[in-house]
Amino acid sequence: MKTIPFLKMSGSGNDFIIIDNREAVVPEAQLMRLVIGACRRKMSVGADGMIFIESSANFDFKWRFFNADGSLPDMCGNGARCAARFAFIHGIADRQMAFETLAGTIEATVGDNTVKIRMTEPRDLKTGTILDIEGTPTAVGSVNTGVPHVVMVVDDVEAVAVAKTGRLIRYHPKFAPDGTNANFVAVKENGTIFIRTYERGVEDETLACGTGNVAAALILACERGLTSPVTLTTRSGGKLTVHFKTQGCRYQDVLLEGDARVIYRGDLWEEAWRS
Repeated sequence: MKTIPFLKMSGSGNDFIIIDNREAVVPEAQLMRLVIGACRRKMSVGADGMIFIESSANFDFKWRFFNADGSLPDMCGNGARCAARFAFIHGIADRQMAFETLAGTIEATVGDNTVKIRMTEPRDLKTGTILDIEGTPTAVGSVNTGVPHVVMVVDDVEAVAVAKTGRLIRYHPKFAPDGTNANFVAVKENGTIFIRTYERGVEDETLACGTGNVAAALILACERGLTSPVTLTTRSGGKLTVHFKTQGCRYQDVLLEGDARVIYRGDLWEEAWRS
Protein backbone atom coordinates (compact mmCIF):
# COMPACT_ATOMS: atom_id res chain seq x y z
CA MET A 1 0.00 0.00 0.00
CA LYS A 2 1.35 3.44 -0.95
CA THR A 3 1.99 5.64 2.08
CA ILE A 4 2.52 9.42 2.39
CA PRO A 5 5.29 10.72 4.70
CA PHE A 6 4.40 13.64 6.97
CA LEU A 7 5.34 15.55 10.09
CA LYS A 8 2.87 16.35 12.82
CA MET A 9 3.70 19.80 14.17
CA SER A 10 2.25 22.19 16.73
CA GLY A 11 2.42 25.96 17.05
CA SER A 12 1.39 26.82 20.62
CA GLY A 13 -1.16 24.00 20.53
CA ASN A 14 -2.48 24.68 17.02
CA ASP A 15 -1.65 21.36 15.33
CA PHE A 16 -0.98 20.53 11.69
CA ILE A 17 -0.15 17.68 9.36
CA ILE A 18 2.58 18.85 6.95
CA ILE A 19 3.48 17.08 3.71
CA ASP A 20 6.29 17.78 1.24
CA ASN A 21 4.27 17.79 -1.97
CA ARG A 22 6.88 19.27 -4.32
CA GLU A 23 6.92 15.99 -6.23
CA ALA A 24 3.12 15.69 -6.23
CA VAL A 25 3.06 12.71 -3.85
CA VAL A 26 -0.62 13.53 -3.30
CA PRO A 27 -2.63 13.60 -6.55
CA GLU A 28 -4.62 16.79 -7.03
CA ALA A 29 -7.89 14.88 -7.19
CA GLN A 30 -7.23 13.38 -3.75
CA LEU A 31 -6.21 16.53 -1.84
CA MET A 32 -9.57 17.43 -0.34
CA ARG A 33 -10.43 13.86 0.59
CA LEU A 34 -7.04 13.45 2.25
CA VAL A 35 -7.38 16.67 4.26
CA ILE A 36 -10.81 15.92 5.66
CA GLY A 37 -10.00 12.28 6.30
CA ALA A 38 -6.61 12.69 7.95
CA CYS A 39 -7.64 15.68 10.12
CA ARG A 40 -10.37 13.65 11.85
CA ARG A 41 -9.49 13.22 15.49
CA LYS A 42 -9.60 9.70 16.93
CA MET A 43 -10.34 8.26 13.47
CA SER A 44 -7.03 9.36 11.96
CA VAL A 45 -4.00 11.55 12.73
CA GLY A 46 -6.19 14.47 13.75
CA ALA A 47 -5.25 18.13 13.28
CA ASP A 48 -6.59 21.67 13.02
CA GLY A 49 -5.33 21.81 9.46
CA MET A 50 -3.07 20.36 6.77
CA ILE A 51 -0.21 22.06 4.92
CA PHE A 52 1.22 21.04 1.56
CA ILE A 53 4.69 22.38 0.74
CA GLU A 54 4.96 22.96 -3.01
CA SER A 55 7.49 24.38 -5.46
CA SER A 56 7.66 28.09 -6.24
CA ALA A 57 9.27 29.81 -9.20
CA ASN A 58 10.03 32.98 -7.22
CA PHE A 59 10.44 32.04 -3.55
CA ASP A 60 11.75 29.18 -1.41
CA PHE A 61 8.41 27.41 -1.67
CA LYS A 62 4.68 27.99 -1.66
CA TRP A 63 2.11 26.39 0.54
CA ARG A 64 -1.45 25.25 0.32
CA PHE A 65 -3.10 25.42 3.70
CA PHE A 66 -6.41 23.72 4.44
CA ASN A 67 -8.57 23.91 7.54
CA ALA A 68 -9.76 20.60 8.95
CA ASP A 69 -13.10 20.98 7.15
CA GLY A 70 -11.35 21.35 3.78
CA SER A 71 -11.80 25.12 3.49
CA LEU A 72 -8.90 27.13 2.10
CA PRO A 73 -8.10 30.24 4.21
CA ASP A 74 -5.68 32.87 3.00
CA MET A 75 -3.39 32.71 6.02
CA CYS A 76 -2.60 30.93 9.30
CA GLY A 77 0.08 32.39 11.56
CA ASN A 78 0.79 29.27 13.59
CA GLY A 79 0.74 27.13 10.46
CA ALA A 80 3.16 29.49 8.73
CA ARG A 81 5.66 29.14 11.57
CA CYS A 82 5.40 25.36 11.44
CA ALA A 83 5.74 25.34 7.65
CA ALA A 84 8.89 27.46 7.90
CA ARG A 85 10.53 25.10 10.40
CA PHE A 86 9.46 22.09 8.30
CA ALA A 87 11.14 23.66 5.26
CA PHE A 88 14.34 24.30 7.21
CA ILE A 89 14.43 20.77 8.66
CA HIS A 90 14.03 19.25 5.20
CA GLY A 91 16.62 21.49 3.52
CA ILE A 92 14.00 23.24 1.40
CA ALA A 93 15.03 26.67 2.73
CA ASP A 94 17.67 28.31 4.93
CA ARG A 95 16.89 29.85 8.32
CA GLN A 96 15.93 33.08 6.53
CA MET A 97 13.24 32.33 3.96
CA ALA A 98 10.24 33.63 2.05
CA PHE A 99 7.25 31.68 0.83
CA GLU A 100 3.97 32.19 -0.99
CA THR A 101 0.54 32.12 0.64
CA LEU A 102 -2.85 33.27 -0.60
CA ALA A 103 -2.46 36.30 1.69
CA GLY A 104 0.87 37.26 0.08
CA THR A 105 4.55 36.59 0.68
CA ILE A 106 5.54 35.54 4.19
CA GLU A 107 9.10 36.04 5.44
CA ALA A 108 10.35 33.80 8.25
CA THR A 109 13.36 33.41 10.52
CA VAL A 110 13.84 29.96 12.07
CA GLY A 111 15.48 29.55 15.47
CA ASP A 112 16.08 26.32 17.38
CA ASN A 113 12.41 25.49 17.90
CA THR A 114 10.87 28.93 17.54
CA VAL A 115 10.04 30.89 14.41
CA LYS A 116 9.39 34.56 13.78
CA ILE A 117 7.33 35.47 10.72
CA ARG A 118 6.60 38.80 9.08
CA MET A 119 2.85 39.03 8.63
CA THR A 120 1.09 40.64 5.71
CA GLU A 121 0.01 44.20 6.41
CA PRO A 122 -3.16 44.31 8.54
CA ARG A 123 -6.16 46.02 7.02
CA ASP A 124 -9.70 47.17 7.82
CA LEU A 125 -9.02 47.77 11.52
CA LYS A 126 -12.14 48.98 13.32
CA THR A 127 -12.92 49.53 17.00
CA GLY A 128 -16.14 50.22 18.85
CA THR A 129 -18.37 48.19 16.57
CA ILE A 130 -21.60 47.18 18.31
CA LEU A 131 -22.88 43.68 17.67
CA ASP A 132 -26.22 42.32 18.80
CA ILE A 133 -25.37 39.00 20.45
CA GLU A 134 -28.51 37.26 21.67
CA GLY A 135 -30.16 40.62 22.29
CA THR A 136 -27.19 42.16 24.08
CA PRO A 137 -25.34 45.08 22.43
CA THR A 138 -21.66 44.17 22.62
CA ALA A 139 -18.65 46.29 21.64
CA VAL A 140 -15.94 44.57 19.59
CA GLY A 141 -12.99 45.42 17.42
CA SER A 142 -12.12 43.81 14.12
CA VAL A 143 -9.15 43.58 11.76
CA ASN A 144 -7.98 41.43 8.87
CA THR A 145 -4.54 39.97 9.69
CA GLY A 146 -4.49 37.70 6.63
CA VAL A 147 -7.94 36.41 7.58
CA PRO A 148 -10.78 38.31 9.29
CA HIS A 149 -10.91 38.47 13.08
CA VAL A 150 -13.22 39.95 15.69
CA VAL A 151 -11.79 40.75 19.13
CA MET A 152 -13.93 41.04 22.25
CA VAL A 153 -12.38 42.26 25.51
CA VAL A 154 -13.80 40.45 28.54
CA ASP A 155 -13.11 40.40 32.27
CA ASP A 156 -12.45 36.66 32.49
CA VAL A 157 -11.76 34.42 29.48
CA GLU A 158 -12.52 31.34 31.59
CA ALA A 159 -16.10 32.50 31.97
CA VAL A 160 -16.71 32.78 28.21
CA ALA A 161 -18.68 30.06 26.44
CA VAL A 162 -16.26 30.22 23.52
CA ALA A 163 -17.92 27.58 21.33
CA LYS A 164 -21.37 29.16 21.70
CA THR A 165 -20.50 32.86 21.58
CA GLY A 166 -17.74 32.33 19.05
CA ARG A 167 -20.15 30.60 16.71
CA LEU A 168 -22.66 33.46 17.04
CA ILE A 169 -19.96 35.95 16.05
CA ARG A 170 -18.51 33.71 13.34
CA TYR A 171 -21.94 33.50 11.61
CA HIS A 172 -23.15 37.01 12.52
CA PRO A 173 -24.93 38.68 9.56
CA LYS A 174 -22.51 41.61 9.75
CA PHE A 175 -19.70 39.35 8.58
CA ALA A 176 -21.63 37.40 5.95
CA PRO A 177 -21.10 35.68 3.66
CA ASP A 178 -17.57 34.55 4.54
CA GLY A 179 -17.83 34.86 8.31
CA THR A 180 -15.05 35.67 10.75
CA ASN A 181 -12.89 34.23 13.51
CA ALA A 182 -13.71 35.29 17.07
CA ASN A 183 -11.23 36.09 19.87
CA PHE A 184 -11.86 36.76 23.55
CA VAL A 185 -9.14 38.55 25.50
CA ALA A 186 -8.67 39.59 29.12
CA VAL A 187 -5.98 41.97 30.37
CA LYS A 188 -5.10 41.40 34.01
CA GLU A 189 -3.83 44.05 36.44
CA ASN A 190 -0.27 42.74 36.16
CA GLY A 191 -0.41 43.17 32.38
CA THR A 192 -0.78 39.50 31.52
CA ILE A 193 -3.06 38.97 28.53
CA PHE A 194 -5.07 35.78 28.08
CA ILE A 195 -6.75 34.85 24.82
CA ARG A 196 -9.17 32.20 23.60
CA THR A 197 -10.18 31.78 19.96
CA TYR A 198 -13.02 30.27 17.96
CA GLU A 199 -11.64 29.44 14.52
CA ARG A 200 -13.62 29.53 11.32
CA GLY A 201 -12.96 26.33 9.36
CA VAL A 202 -12.21 24.33 12.49
CA GLU A 203 -15.64 25.43 13.78
CA ASP A 204 -14.63 25.19 17.40
CA GLU A 205 -12.20 26.62 19.91
CA THR A 206 -8.54 25.92 19.16
CA LEU A 207 -5.66 25.96 21.62
CA ALA A 208 -4.06 28.88 19.77
CA CYS A 209 -4.49 31.02 16.67
CA GLY A 210 -1.57 33.05 15.33
CA THR A 211 -3.53 35.52 13.22
CA GLY A 212 -5.98 35.86 16.13
CA ASN A 213 -3.17 36.76 18.52
CA VAL A 214 -1.96 39.39 16.08
CA ALA A 215 -5.49 40.77 15.76
CA ALA A 216 -5.91 40.94 19.54
CA ALA A 217 -2.55 42.64 20.05
CA LEU A 218 -3.33 45.33 17.45
CA ILE A 219 -6.84 45.98 18.74
CA LEU A 220 -5.53 46.30 22.31
CA ALA A 221 -2.73 48.58 21.11
CA CYS A 222 -5.25 50.79 19.34
CA GLU A 223 -7.81 50.88 22.16
CA ARG A 224 -5.52 50.86 25.21
CA GLY A 225 -2.22 52.20 23.96
CA LEU A 226 -0.23 48.98 24.39
CA THR A 227 3.22 49.20 22.84
CA SER A 228 5.28 46.63 20.98
CA PRO A 229 5.99 43.84 21.76
CA VAL A 230 2.74 42.40 23.09
CA THR A 231 2.80 38.87 24.52
CA LEU A 232 -0.39 36.85 24.90
CA THR A 233 -1.01 33.57 26.72
CA THR A 234 -3.00 31.14 24.61
CA ARG A 235 -5.43 28.44 25.69
CA SER A 236 -2.61 25.87 25.55
CA GLY A 237 -0.58 27.94 28.01
CA GLY A 238 1.91 28.76 25.26
CA LYS A 239 2.90 32.35 24.63
CA LEU A 240 2.88 34.22 21.34
CA THR A 241 4.60 37.59 20.95
CA VAL A 242 3.52 40.24 18.45
CA HIS A 243 5.94 42.96 17.32
CA PHE A 244 4.83 45.99 15.31
CA LYS A 245 5.44 49.58 14.34
CA THR A 246 2.61 52.05 14.61
CA GLN A 247 1.32 55.48 13.68
CA GLY A 248 -1.86 55.95 15.66
CA CYS A 249 -3.97 52.90 14.86
CA ARG A 250 -2.11 52.13 11.64
CA TYR A 251 0.30 49.22 11.90
CA GLN A 252 3.17 47.94 9.81
CA ASP A 253 6.17 45.61 10.10
CA VAL A 254 4.01 43.18 12.08
CA LEU A 255 5.89 40.09 13.29
CA LEU A 256 4.59 36.99 15.08
CA GLU A 257 6.99 34.97 17.21
CA GLY A 258 6.41 31.64 18.93
CA ASP A 259 7.18 27.96 19.09
CA ALA A 260 6.92 25.52 16.17
CA ARG A 261 7.31 22.03 17.60
CA VAL A 262 7.84 18.75 15.82
CA ILE A 263 5.57 16.20 17.49
CA TYR A 264 6.33 13.14 15.38
CA ARG A 265 7.16 11.82 11.92
CA GLY A 266 4.90 9.24 10.28
CA ASP A 267 3.53 7.65 7.13
CA LEU A 268 -0.14 8.00 6.25
CA TRP A 269 -1.74 4.79 5.06
CA GLU A 270 -4.76 5.05 2.77
CA GLU A 271 -6.99 3.53 5.44
CA ALA A 272 -6.14 6.51 7.67
CA TRP A 273 -8.03 8.89 5.43
CA ARG A 274 -10.30 6.94 3.13
CA SER A 275 -13.83 6.25 4.37
